[in-house]
Amino acid sequence: MSTSIPSHARVVIVGGGIIGCSVNYHLTKLGWTDVVLLEQGQLSCGTTWHATGLVGQLRAQESMTKLIRYSTALYSELEAETGLATGWEQCGSLSVARAYGVACDVVNPSEAGDLWPVMRTDDVLGAVWLPGDGKANPTDLTQALARGARIAAPAK
Repeated sequence: MSTSIPSHARVVIVGGGIIGCSVNYHLTKLGWTDVVLLEQGQLSCGTTWHATGLVGQLRAQESMTKLIRYSTALYSELEAETGLATGWEQCGSLSVARAYGVACDVVNPSEAGDLWPVMRTDDVLGAVWLPGDGKANPTDLTQALARGARIAAPAK
C-alpha cells in the first residue's frame, strides 16, 4: 500500500469509510485509474466502524430501493471477488410495507413471531417478510471495497 500522496489526481476522495471506499471501488470498476483516497486514520475508523450493518432493501423511494438492491447483490459477491470476508449474511427482515419489486411475503402474527421470537405479537395484525434483506460487517465491507478498488486499478 502506497503512503506517498501524488501531486495530482483526477479524483480525490476524502474519507476512507464505507462510502468513500465504495466510490473508489466503483470508479475503478469503471476504469478510472487516477483516483486517490485520503483517510487520516485507518479505513473505517470514523462513523463506519460503529454502524449496525443492517441492510434493508425496502425504502420510501423507488430509487433508494434500487440502490440497496444493487448493494445486496454486490455484498453477496464481494468476498469471492476480493478474498476478504464481508460478514454478509442474507438473513431476511420483517417490515410493514411492500413495494418496488422486492421479494417479500405477507406473514401472519404467529409466523412473524417465529421469525423474530423476541417480538410481542398479541397486537400485530401482520407483517412483511423480506427474505433478501440481510446484515453485513461495515468494517469488513469497507476493507473488501478498498481491496476491490486496488485490484481494479493497481498502483502505478
